[in-house]
Amino acid sequence: MEALGTPSNPPPDTNAPPSKRKGLPAPFDSPPFPSAEWQLGGSEVIGDQNLTPEYPLMQAIYDGPHGQAWRDSHIKFYGWEDFSGNVSTSRNAAVGANGQAANFPEVYDQRPNTLEQNQFVLYIERTPDETLETPDWGFRMSWIYGLDYRYMISRGWNDAQLLKRNNFDGMDDPMMYLNLWLPKVGPEGCNLTLGRIISAPDIESQLAPNNPMSSHSLLYGFDPYCQWGLFATFKLNQNWTVQGGICAGNDVTPWETQDPGTQPSGMIMVQWQSDNGKWGFYGGDNNFNNAHWGFNNIQQEVFTLVYKASDIVTIQHETWYMFQDQCPGQFSSTGAVLPAEIVQNQHTPYTDASLPVHPGWSHEWATLNYTTFRMRPNLFFTVRNELFDDCQGQRTGYANLYDENSIGFTWWPNSIMTIRPELRYDRALGTHGGQGGPTPGIDEAKPFDDNTRRQQFTLQMDIIYHF
Repeated sequence: MEALGTPSNPPPDTNAPPSKRKGLPAPFDSPPFPSAEWQLGGSEVIGDQNLTPEYPLMQAIYDGPHGQAWRDSHIKFYGWEDFSGNVSTSRNAAVGANGQAANFPEVYDQRPNTLEQNQFVLYIERTPDETLETPDWGFRMSWIYGLDYRYMISRGWNDAQLLKRNNFDGMDDPMMYLNLWLPKVGPEGCNLTLGRIISAPDIESQLAPNNPMSSHSLLYGFDPYCQWGLFATFKLNQNWTVQGGICAGNDVTPWETQDPGTQPSGMIMVQWQSDNGKWGFYGGDNNFNNAHWGFNNIQQEVFTLVYKASDIVTIQHETWYMFQDQCPGQFSSTGAVLPAEIVQNQHTPYTDASLPVHPGWSHEWATLNYTTFRMRPNLFFTVRNELFDDCQGQRTGYANLYDENSIGFTWWPNSIMTIRPELRYDRALGTHGGQGGPTPGIDEAKPFDDNTRRQQFTLQMDIIYHF
């Protein structure tokens, strides 16, 4: 109960020991912002102690009979509950295969006019201290239960709940990895990550507290989610960091040998930050292999540019281009054998796979902008604008250029709660010559409300409680 009366960002402790951080200072205050750092996926921050907040569960453990032993171990338990509700202009909540998902392609809250249990999350982790001159280690194990699991599933890992049964609520483990800090490898050290990680790029993340708004952009909803592999991050100097990795593909496990999307795939990313703390860039090739169609086997070229105009205004921009080849096509006569669950779920709106609606080459592009205005120490206002072009309908099932615009607030009334109301407007701007669509004859320019509307308004809010 004490945490409910504790401010989310108290004034600095003048008696605190000096920071051990090496390099440039963190550019943002978190909270209220989702992260204090420039974007860098698949790695801890090199040059930082990587300390995480101590929420009520961990405080209770520290106050227990073996509290000091837990502190010395640097192992932490924490998590959150996130639930939401929405009011939508879409109302054709069809039953059956569509699973009452008339808000689709909005994510995550597909069901209109509904209260949702989005994600109950538990972490067990140890973060490596990457200011040390000696090696250190860490790990993270995560569990999530709720509606949002639908956007995290990897083929070959507890996937039947979605791909065979199409359950709306389920469980996943989006992060399961080991970290190793090697201070003598590379100019300023190297972080190795082995296991399952959240895909490195994107302003947004699967995990609710890491996002500027309650809902997700279309850009985020239809690109890769998780990767299984080995990833190395090298800090060259205080401005430049480079990454390289090898994985099994997007959203597939290494042992899922029956899927053509399971194959050795590369990742190369670069991060740059300016000396004055106003500019940050992160971009590269998130996934590359032979580009042949498989479960979410999309090749992604992506970059994010962040400009901190002042302590009040921050602008974040992301653009990506994705493609794949040799798509079988739902209505083609290629003779390709599609996985049974893909065939069964042609009309099922889930985003963690490539819908086989168009044969041969398929591509899509998207561009996104977030502008945030800090109104109080614990409150900011966000404007989100984006375009998403599903050129052949391979991601959403509809060959459309989408336009999405949203406004919302993020408020931390205390140190353990986040409240995020928002108003969102989605629109389909037009079709691409009749390509795509889940079935022949359906107008691809009407993807909302079960193929009956060209646009959609959604008013929604979520509440996150940290423990």
